Amino acid sequence: MFWKKKENNDGDSQKMGLLQRLAMKKIMKMDPVEREKLMQKAMSPENIAKNKDKILETMEKMKESGQLTEEQMDETKRKLGL
Repeated sequence: MFWKKKENNDGDSQKMGLLQRLAMKKIMKMDPVEREKLMQKAMSPENIAKNKDKILETMEKMKESGQLTEEQMDETKRKLGL
């Protein structure tokens, strides 16, 4: 009842689903060079263009739930070229 809530280094991991938490743990345990290669592959222009509709849909849901502000959305869209 009066237990102190365990703090996580990854921030809002409690808001993530089970598979998202498992993926995050796996990525954080990876070798930094491998992690960088994975991120470059995931953020490639071809991959972003292919998943543009899903990315925008997810960003809208995050905005509605208060996880993103309008300025953050605009900045992200600019950086991703959306």
